[in-house]
Amino acid sequence: MFRELLRQKLNGILTLSGAQAEALEAHYDLLCRWNSRLNLTSIDSMEEAVERHYCEALFLAVHLPRASLRIVDIGSGAGFPGIPVAVVRPDCFVILVESHTRKSVFLREATRQFSNVTVLGKRAEAISDTFDCAVSRAVSYEDLLPILRRLSRRADLLTGAEVPPDELGFQWQTAVLLPWGRQRYLRTGVSRETS
Repeated sequence: MFRELLRQKLNGILTLSGAQAEALEAHYDLLCRWNSRLNLTSIDSMEEAVERHYCEALFLAVHLPRASLRIVDIGSGAGFPGIPVAVVRPDCFVILVESHTRKSVFLREATRQFSNVTVLGKRAEAISDTFDCAVSRAVSYEDLLPILRRLSRRADLLTGAEVPPDELGFQWQTAVLLPWGRQRYLRTGVSRETS
């Protein structure tokens, strides 16, 4: 059911291989099991989880540059958008940053079979490395303000209708409305220092 729903919602956007769909379903199954004991997500409907978690992340992955990238997922939570990005972009190396210990333990378990994913169980402010791209979903602009420009010169954010503040220091392209409605957007920006 999960795979069929995912393929249906991604029709015309992305075609998943059998192995990719299997990896995403395995993540979803693990998420459901762990979520009963640990609050990883408040979304409990499969259809909403497919749209909000998986499809949004995969939409972002499709819009990333076609190059081998080092990507940092700030505030990865249950692995979004980082894990779906890693599944469909094996050419990229994804670092999942999650400061909540129990969530980072889940991320380590969920990515055990991934050779292109590392989990950092710490606050993004504690990271001194820089990356080709920073991605994030459901992290406030206020929380991104002190770290985003320092971590990467490119940002791809899954957001609501609120426009990113100038203080972030990025030049934003026209926001792309996500195909599944609900005033959700992909916002891509480049640091003003490099634009």
